[in-house]
Amino acid sequence: MTQTRNLIDEKGIRTDGRTGDELRKIKIEVGVVKNADGSAYIEFGNNKIIVAVYGPREVHPKHMALPDRCVLRCRYHMSPFSTDTRKNPAPSRREVEISKVIREALEPALMLEDYPRAAIDVFVEVLQADGGSRCAGITAASVALADAGINMRDIVTACAAGKVDERIVLDINDTEDKEGGADMPVAYLPHLNQITLLQLDGSLSSEQFNECLDKALNGCKSIYEIQRLALMKKYFGSESEEIREEQ
Repeated sequence: MTQTRNLIDEKGIRTDGRTGDELRKIKIEVGVVKNADGSAYIEFGNNKIIVAVYGPREVHPKHMALPDRCVLRCRYHMSPFSTDTRKNPAPSRREVEISKVIREALEPALMLEDYPRAAIDVFVEVLQADGGSRCAGITAASVALADAGINMRDIVTACAAGKVDERIVLDINDTEDKEGGADMPVAYLPHLNQITLLQLDGSLSSEQFNECLDKALNGCKSIYEIQRLALMKKYFGSESEEIREEQ
């Protein structure tokens, strides 16, 4: 990544008006796809992503079934209208890679051994992209899996941090992703205190790496509360606010 202009002003304000430690606005809705076993919609900044989960269900073709665990299949897809220039609707190499990354980030949270010879399919459809779509997709997919009633050890929450103008900032947007110095997406299990995804695009010193990781994990913990409240809102309704106040 090569930065060509200043993305943080002298007051420490970024191009979208946020400070270095501030998340973009996040909205999560649960159960938005009627015919899916579980679903979620997320607005993460200007990212707009819908996730549908189907299963556990019979594996086709049958030779792909595993005798001791469930097969988790994830498909990450960007709609042709999701980016500034029209995207080819055919799956790209990047989408295939991110599909694999999302699957590997989610698997440690799922009790796949409870569903032998079955499959769970997770479809992540990006309606509008604005940087950090893989983290937003993982966050929504985890909520959709919980909505589907899949046995889970923990909720997966994901957030990125990065280097912009030689400063470490939380939750980089599309402009910062393209023009900044580094991008570090992280997926995290808050109760198990386990990292399930850590990638780095760019260069960081060891001190910057540790600061970036700490900032991303703090972002994950904040996003987890939004996931939890979204699920409570669906299943407990107005009671969720009362539970929140008690805590």
